[in-house]
Amino acid sequence: MVLVTGGTGLVGSHLLLKLAEKNQSVRALYRKGANLERVKTVFSYYSKNSKSLYENIEWIEADLNDLPNLTLAFKDITHVYHCAAYISFDPSNYKILRVANIKGTANIVNLSIANKVEKLCYVSSVATLGYDADLITEETQWEGNQNQSVYAISKYGAEMEVWRASQEGVAAVIVNPGVILGPGFLNSGSGLLFKLAGKKQRYFTNGRTGYVSVNDVTKAMLDLMDSDIKNQRYILVAENLTYKEILTTVAKSMQIAPPTKLASQRMLQFALVFDWVQSKLLGRKRRLSKAVCRALTRDCKFSSEKIKTDLKSFKFTPISEATQQVVQYFF
Repeated sequence: MVLVTGGTGLVGSHLLLKLAEKNQSVRALYRKGANLERVKTVFSYYSKNSKSLYENIEWIEADLNDLPNLTLAFKDITHVYHCAAYISFDPSNYKILRVANIKGTANIVNLSIANKVEKLCYVSSVATLGYDADLITEETQWEGNQNQSVYAISKYGAEMEVWRASQEGVAAVIVNPGVILGPGFLNSGSGLLFKLAGKKQRYFTNGRTGYVSVNDVTKAMLDLMDSDIKNQRYILVAENLTYKEILTTVAKSMQIAPPTKLASQRMLQFALVFDWVQSKLLGRKRRLSKAVCRALTRDCKFSSEKIKTDLKSFKFTPISEATQQVVQYFF
């Protein structure tokens, strides 16, 4: 039996659909208050048989630090897809990030070892890789916590737990996707990129990063778990695009005007201070931090040659096609 954590998220919901279509016996975790209807909606995007596919999934309410329910969830499990994570770039949430992402992953690892799980796949991020190289590969080393976001630090710590599993008898693979694009979650993650473009955003920053379709991420995960590959990591990036290029691609998909003005460092600094003031006065979650501003101006290029070499039939979806798919369902 297969266990999926984070089943109500973008990656988790798409992964569950593919596992259900393969007639796998699947158990999925969801946190209290999570919206299971969103999973049903994602299923409906791709299948006319979405209701019966969804009903084949066994759901268990448990967060990553709920050891009693987690222990029950691991009964008869042979393979684990660990997709769950707490996402925040607000430095004030650092302790929450550590508990959810590092301690929570440690719990998944410990139960995988105790239950002799055959293989574990962990969804990490390109944020855990070094960023000073001209071309970032799986071998580009993390250079310490300085200038990293609190989210990246917590995901790196979680990776250390997964590598511990690989040293204690559980075969493991880690995928490091770039920004994941896919339908289903307009108000979080990359969905906010489409909301921003929909407001006819005029400004862009001069940074660059990697992007990938959610369906490519889940296909890579399934292929890696079905293979003999173990104890390896893989960057999943279809294209490296500047922020102007991705916003222009999204705008073209939405048939609206693309951004035309470069945001200066002074403008970013003002936005950072304004965001902090709003968070204090209105109790709103912070959207910007110093680490986020650095990321928006950092020029990062990622190589996905390793997965194309090791999974010879693997091909990435063009980002223009991925953005068009999101627009098809949301706008």
